[in-house]
Amino acid sequence: MARLRSALPRRVAELVSDFEDHLRDERDLSPNTVRAYLGDVVSLLAFLHDIPEDVDLDTVSEAAGEGTAIEDRFDDLDVGVLRAWLARQHEQGRSRTTLARRAASARTFTAWVSRRGLLPSDPGARLSSPRPHRTLPGVLRRDEVDNLMRASASGAEQGDPLALRDHALIELLYATGVRISELCGLDIDDVEFERRMVRVLGKGRKERMVPFGLPAERSLRSWLGQGRPHLVTRDSGSALFLGARGGRVDPRTVRRVVHHAVAAVPGAGDVGPHGLRHSAATHMLDGGADLRSVQELLGHATLATTQLYTHVTVERLKAIHDQTHPRAR
Repeated sequence: MARLRSALPRRVAELVSDFEDHLRDERDLSPNTVRAYLGDVVSLLAFLHDIPEDVDLDTVSEAAGEGTAIEDRFDDLDVGVLRAWLARQHEQGRSRTTLARRAASARTFTAWVSRRGLLPSDPGARLSSPRPHRTLPGVLRRDEVDNLMRASASGAEQGDPLALRDHALIELLYATGVRISELCGLDIDDVEFERRMVRVLGKGRKERMVPFGLPAERSLRSWLGQGRPHLVTRDSGSALFLGARGGRVDPRTVRRVVHHAVAAVPGAGDVGPHGLRHSAATHMLDGGADLRSVQELLGHATLATTQLYTHVTVERLKAIHDQTHPRAR
């Protein structure tokens, strides 16, 4: 993205910078969300200006010195360009989910520039995009979760600081169903052992309290008492989970830990942190939790999102049918 952004005409590049400020300062979006928006918008603007993805910046600089720099075509941005850009993405094999996200980014950008009076109308308002396929992540069975926790606890029994950390974060991920970014952002003070609750800062900087059980409490106490002190450095701050070098643990490390731990469970599919989140939600529903309670625990803005993340197992449907249908027996 940086190379394409540098190749844009000066006025357009400055506009991208202003849009970045808008997303970060006015809309208060997370760094990852801002990065995704900018990547899509830069791709669109590069397409508008016929800048190839593998652009040679030295060639662009030489052309600028000869007075043949890339012409500013921003005023030509219309719905036809938007559709052609998405068509190019489709030809390159982008998924429906990616196309839908990029269309949404483009609409956000064109709405912003039109409000500033930089375009006579908002071309994004006329843009439609395919609905993304909503695929569910893999789910562990309850017995597979039990095997996962037993194996994880067995490794932690040796007292290795990283093994204690890994067991604690796996327990907490499943116990609470928090997102991986929420887990990595936790501080020690966010954990209330007396009530067995953890304060989570979710999407949109919305705060919620999520309960956890006794197994997670035990693993957290072991990590904080016997593991974390061996990894803490001046860079650790108040982070609940630390990396091997003492800094706050990063999502890549958490993904690696979970995938590695699940791979040791016989018969289990390849499940990552999001799979543990989905497993927790599914098992709560199977246990009788209502959908709105699960929605609050997961931090979803709408119930529709929770319905996509959770599903009712065939066994539960059969049990309900047997118990309630007058002709089931």
